[in-house]
Amino acid sequence: MGRRWETADGNLFASTIVRVSSKDPPAASLAFVAALAAYDTAQKIAPEAVIQIKWPNDLLTADGAKFCGMLLERSGDAVIIGIGINLFTHPPGLERAVTDLRTAGAHPPHAQAVVEILGEAMHRWLQRWRNGGVAAILKDWQERAHPPGTALIVNLPGGDTLKGEYAGLDEDGALQLRLANGEIHAIHAADVFLI
Repeated sequence: MGRRWETADGNLFASTIVRVSSKDPPAASLAFVAALAAYDTAQKIAPEAVIQIKWPNDLLTADGAKFCGMLLERSGDAVIIGIGINLFTHPPGLERAVTDLRTAGAHPPHAQAVVEILGEAMHRWLQRWRNGGVAAILKDWQERAHPPGTALIVNLPGGDTLKGEYAGLDEDGALQLRLANGEIHAIHAADVFLI
């Protein structure tokens, strides 16, 4: 989608490739696998930080500031997962609240140590994805996400904006947005912000 990934020296920015086969769950659900792996990594390196996942795969501090994001791209049977974790610094002047783990009060290790922890976590979650399927991954994801009823603003790809409350995920991982009139709107692709 032409998005830029900016970071400073010392932060983690890494990519991995997952080869998918016809026996695997849908490749799009790897966004949730990556989020869970990054969540476990952040919990291990910053146990004092309160962390939550925002749909589909951003990590936020308790006050809603983003410190980790992911981009996934598919080419044939390969899904390239890029993960960035702000360990020591974060970019200033963005339109959304951002932070880094050090600013959040943690004492993270250097990026090389973090990428090794992340690799182990990614391996564990990939095995769960392949053996347990999407339903198990989505259940684990929802246990680590912001709670149902969280107010959200959703910027859709066509330029429309919706406001509502988080009402969980459907069986494919689409965000369920409860609008003010009670209608549930399934979100498959969008920029989502906590209010």
